[in-house]
Amino acid sequence: MINPDILYRIAQTLEDRKGTDPASSYTAKLMDKGLDAILKKVGEEAVETVMAAKDGDRLHLVYEVADLWFHTLVLLSHQGLGPNDVLAELARREGISGIDEKNARTAGKE
Repeated sequence: MINPDILYRIAQTLEDRKGTDPASSYTAKLMDKGLDAILKKVGEEAVETVMAAKDGDRLHLVYEVADLWFHTLVLLSHQGLGPNDVLAELARREGISGIDEKNARTAGKE
């Protein structure tokens, strides 16, 4: 089994790249471009993930999900968040019906 700490190591690398010379790394360049560029990449990777799944190509799907997760980690970092924030939310939801959880989140938005 792969060590799940990889998410934390990537998150730390992303933090380390914040504010560095955009010519020095892809991540620094993407973060320097700002939120809209990051959101565009997340959207592109989400679409590519869906297409790989529809094609039934398992290996391609893994590559695209890795790209999606990476760019989502970039987004989280840009917003001052990280893997722990998402993992805490997943832990909070564990054992709760998905229907009940969604209803609880949307009840105040109506």
